[in-house]
Amino acid sequence: MKTDYQRPIDWRQGRVDLNHGAGGRAAAQLVDELFARAFDNEWLRQGDDGAALPALAPGHRLVMATDGHVISPLFFPGGDIGGLAVHGTVNDVAMLGATPLYLAASFILEEGFALAELKTIVESMAAAAREAGVAIVTGDTKVVERGKGDGVFITTTGVGALPPGRSIGGAHARPGDVVLLSGTIGEHGVAVLSQRESLEFETRIVSDTAALNGLVAAMLAAVPEGAVRTLRDPTRGGVATTLNEIARQSGVGLHLDEAAIPMQAQVAAACELLGLDPLYVANEGKLLAVAAPEHAEALLAAMRAHPRGRDAAVIGRVVADERRFVQMTTRLGGRRIVDWLSGEQLPRIC
Repeated sequence: MKTDYQRPIDWRQGRVDLNHGAGGRAAAQLVDELFARAFDNEWLRQGDDGAALPALAPGHRLVMATDGHVISPLFFPGGDIGGLAVHGTVNDVAMLGATPLYLAASFILEEGFALAELKTIVESMAAAAREAGVAIVTGDTKVVERGKGDGVFITTTGVGALPPGRSIGGAHARPGDVVLLSGTIGEHGVAVLSQRESLEFETRIVSDTAALNGLVAAMLAAVPEGAVRTLRDPTRGGVATTLNEIARQSGVGLHLDEAAIPMQAQVAAACELLGLDPLYVANEGKLLAVAAPEHAEALLAAMRAHPRGRDAAVIGRVVADERRFVQMTTRLGGRRIVDWLSGEQLPRIC
């Protein structure tokens, strides 16, 4: 008689139950047969509550970022919460000029959540991590009662290595610097909203969710150290809010050119239909860069040579302005203030 028999997990019809978060046999089975298999690597195989990782190269500083993901719906055109959870944290580490290395992942699951959907999400995370060149080395799983969650929430924490002498941040923009954008804006927010509200457009709009560490590496390799002052991914609050954050941190103003901001025609049409300003719509696969003017052309060329930066453009300049205003020259030749986002245009977007 087998005393250690475990019922096989039913990945087609099975559901998360409270035993999956109780720390016992069912929880161990879920970790072993799903998370450990999907994220397999030598550090995760240590099997401890954390991971003992190799020392960073001499002189490198440690960078860490964390992000919680509560997007609704969990699946949307172009992605899902699993890939998004990897991309979001990888990008936060990369925006500091660091090389992302390791991720930790924490799952809050709701009792009754379909195991088939959980498996799809975890496999999407694993694929996103492989593509980004990072390892998911530790994690945690909790289950809450039915009705006390919303399917699944995921928190990811990332660790990266920052080379000696590199300092990239929101406080480094200087008057005369150039503002660059890596591509078209608004796809993620519009894709999620269309799925959430069952909206159909003539052309399918898909999320731009992607890891940007490869693009950042190509950019930094193309120009001297210090030429890139600031990197930011304009997620919640969009391009407008992110630029206001940079202006506040650096104590400068920004002047934008509306005609230079790249945008897909179908996204512009959808935003007009829905009454949204695309400058405030979330992106998950784009970055803003502030760079020294003498290196802007080389940086732009490097961005356009990378698949994630094909539509890159110079969209504005940094100016001296103690009021820290972000202003934009419109397509009609006027000028308007691009203010901070007031309220939440699209909740549960990431």
